[in-house]
Amino acid sequence: MLETLTVQESVELAVVERSGFIESRHAGAAVVLSADGEVIARHGNADALILPRSSLKPLQAVACITAGAVLEGEQLALSTASHVGTDRHANTVRDMLTEGGLTEDHLGCPPAWPSDTATRDEMVREHGEPARVRMNCSGKHAAMLRACVATGWATDGYLDAAHPLQAHIRDVIERLTGEKVAHTAIDGCGAPVYALTLTGLTRSIHRIGTASDRSPFALHRVAGSLVRAVRENPWTIEGPGRPDTVAIEKLGVFTKGGAEGVMVMVAPNGTTVGLKMLDGASRASTIVAATLLARAGAVSEADVADLSAALPLLVLGGGTEVGVIRPGAGL
Repeated sequence: MLETLTVQESVELAVVERSGFIESRHAGAAVVLSADGEVIARHGNADALILPRSSLKPLQAVACITAGAVLEGEQLALSTASHVGTDRHANTVRDMLTEGGLTEDHLGCPPAWPSDTATRDEMVREHGEPARVRMNCSGKHAAMLRACVATGWATDGYLDAAHPLQAHIRDVIERLTGEKVAHTAIDGCGAPVYALTLTGLTRSIHRIGTASDRSPFALHRVAGSLVRAVRENPWTIEGPGRPDTVAIEKLGVFTKGGAEGVMVMVAPNGTTVGLKMLDGASRASTIVAATLLARAGAVSEADVADLSAALPLLVLGGGTEVGVIRPGAGL
């Protein structure tokens, strides 16, 4: 039986307060690593297995580059993104494909409407349709396809867990986490996603987030280049005004949210947080991760307050602020 996170092993990570009344509570687990990679705080069972969902993308992106995909700047950053499908995102993905002799038809992710409201509204006005390139994981898929082209692997079936690309990605994941994959599932975009402990995932993100693009080791150089590309192009990772992008802009962190309430965040000094909301809600993930970094002394409380003001954390009643989503008592 797989040891997944349970209610009994969770703590209160966040609450929703309305008019002085605690309306909802988000339980889960979190772990904080020092700049040197040592565990300095645990909240709940951080050794339970989770599905990292899109928080796994930095590992998948590193694997694609080490497999031969040549990507830089915005394209490299977009390889690890969960973007909102703006024209800028879509056009960058198209460039990634075109430069590899590929087309949108090669993408194995499902067609989707952009989650950016303005872009979607414009597409509807122009009688547009859902497209694979607008799907939030299309950058990851384009990077996977570029790796296949560079290495000579077949692009057909590139999402099969037995495909050489996915075998290479799994190997890189196990090297970075220091764990054997406990279970293989299928993510929302159709790619394999692997069960890991929250601590193992956080260790891998710490290794990526603290790597140097001038390292003598190829894997570290790739990881360092990826982190630099994301920090230099925060719009790629999600989109203007969205939590991951805002956190990078406000705190200078490297961060990657995942579906079902997963979040990883690395401070400029290397302090790293990983967390999982048991109920799958993501609305408090960014502020909880940032608060844990502040309590570890890795970012300032003033900067976290500035971040909080820029996130959609207010609780409204009749259009007026009556409460807030905030970190809970379990931290």
